Amino acid sequence: MEFTCEQISEIISEITNGELGLQGLVKQGLESLMLSERALHNETRGDVSNGFRGRRVCHGGKVFELRVPRSRNNHFYPMLLGVLKDQEEEAQKLASSLYCSGLTTEQVGKIYEQFYGKHYSKSQVSRLLNTAREDVNAWLGRELDHRYPIIYIDATYVLTRRDDSVSNEAYYTVLGVKEDRTREVLAVVNFPTESATNWKDVFEDLKERGVGVIDLLVCDGLPGIENVLAETFPKADLQLCTVHLKRNIAGKVKPRDKKQVMEELKQICTPDQWEISPEQAFQKFKEFIARWQKSYPVLKRYCHDRYRFYFTYFKYEREIRGMIYTTNWIERLNRDYKRVINMRGAMPNPQAVILLMGTVAQNADIYKYPIYNFLESRLFY
Repeated sequence: MEFTCEQISEIISEITNGELGLQGLVKQGLESLMLSERALHNETRGDVSNGFRGRRVCHGGKVFELRVPRSRNNHFYPMLLGVLKDQEEEAQKLASSLYCSGLTTEQVGKIYEQFYGKHYSKSQVSRLLNTAREDVNAWLGRELDHRYPIIYIDATYVLTRRDDSVSNEAYYTVLGVKEDRTREVLAVVNFPTESATNWKDVFEDLKERGVGVIDLLVCDGLPGIENVLAETFPKADLQLCTVHLKRNIAGKVKPRDKKQVMEELKQICTPDQWEISPEQAFQKFKEFIARWQKSYPVLKRYCHDRYRFYFTYFKYEREIRGMIYTTNWIERLNRDYKRVINMRGAMPNPQAVILLMGTVAQNADIYKYPIYNFLESRLFY
């Protein structure tokens, strides 16, 4: 049946002036295109029509309930749906990019309204981020290498809402140096309250994801970490961060003595000393504590045998000690975390923090370059 231009115009006018208006015209146009495409599909593929399925599409502030044609062999997929799917994926990527760049869900919703003509509430933006959450969680749970010569652990603290209260919670980044001397983030974990059991769970998870060998673990003075490491990776060395050690001691002496105390600590801990063993360095440290505990008895605790782990780096080549006696390598990543988190105030839940930190860690290009100072280190052979 053929229609004249006047008849076509009259039909279009009747539809647009109807109850659904222009939305109804667009809906019928889209469905007609898909029906024509299915007829061509059936003709060329020898397939048979098999009813319809529903599909909801948002565009220009409107919601379209489309009847999508199906075929009996399930081989028919309208080209139009591919275009709409690409638009949805683009919208989800944009939401993820904006949110992970520092914008709040409310700000993302306002930008969507400007560009897409539809208001998105906080909950709607949160649903748009579901794909990003799935991607980040999949990346954080990916298969890992069998051996990591060095693992670093450090924390950043984020105000996080949990139930009806807000508190500063620790979020730890686990950074690994691979055998090719590049780095990658292995995990981002949150502990509302820290315990040795938590770290055992983290290490066991690393083993389940493929890690079989860790040669050196570098971290701050995590309570009980030496026992957990001995249980899970018994052949690994432990290096506790000397920067944290210096800060802790400096906070326990009076301002008039601080300069002298820090200068003596610097002489003991400087990594470029020749022909010194971890045992000799720890002995120097205990002599330093013995001198100063006369004025500050609180320093006596630093003579405990656990503090020998602050001097493990003297076991390794002089050229790499400056890279393994502190957790500073994660500090830049911590600053990037804060840049996208601090704009928001308190985060709504731990999952939102993990999403942001995981995205930042996943896109940290600096870790893709090898560290050439490790070329001659026996840690990588």
